[in-house]
Amino acid sequence: MSEPVRKGGGIVGKVVPRAERSMLVQAYVPETAKGMAVLMKHFFKNTKELVFGQRNDPVLEALDDGINTISYPEQQRPYPLRNRGVHRLTLREDGSPRCVACLCCSTACPAQCIYIEPAEYPEGDKRRGYERYPAKFVIDELRCIFCGFCVEACPCDAIRMDTGEHPVPYDSRDQFIYDKDILTAQKGRDGERKTRNPRHEPGDPTHPGITRLAHH
Repeated sequence: MSEPVRKGGGIVGKVVPRAERSMLVQAYVPETAKGMAVLMKHFFKNTKELVFGQRNDPVLEALDDGINTISYPEQQRPYPLRNRGVHRLTLREDGSPRCVACLCCSTACPAQCIYIEPAEYPEGDKRRGYERYPAKFVIDELRCIFCGFCVEACPCDAIRMDTGEHPVPYDSRDQFIYDKDILTAQKGRDGERKTRNPRHEPGDPTHPGITRLAHH
């Protein structure tokens, strides 16, 4: 073991001996040979499967650990269920967005790609004084890093990334700016625009009756 280095009566560190490496090790010849062996192993395996046509199913081809090349966009790779796809806004029973414009998602977004303009419900609406709604809800998909923080931060399950789709290629940046109409038109994997998580709305028998005017 290395002895600690003492200087001025205090311990400032210890000497760590340098590992002895031969010329063969420094030339990385053994590791290069191992890498080439792995490369040639997969090369001959994939060539055999490609020549003899052992894989004709594109789904199995995408899931296999061999050749993963698919003829996109005619063939598409099956995304996992937890894949973070294009955003969508879930809807209530009446078709309105579940978003309450609390700005939690835009605050949690590290890329600052979400812009929300909150507004109050009109007079006479049962939700006025209890919550707000987004007059504007815009997501810049080009700036988004698809971290999923917005989904985790939303208290109403209003924003989701379970569409199973990625942004399609466009020729204009403006087409990657998704407004509220585009986000509410997106569907989940099950084809629904709603969510399976129940939410107690004002006026429902199960609603606790808490508003900004009556806290308890």
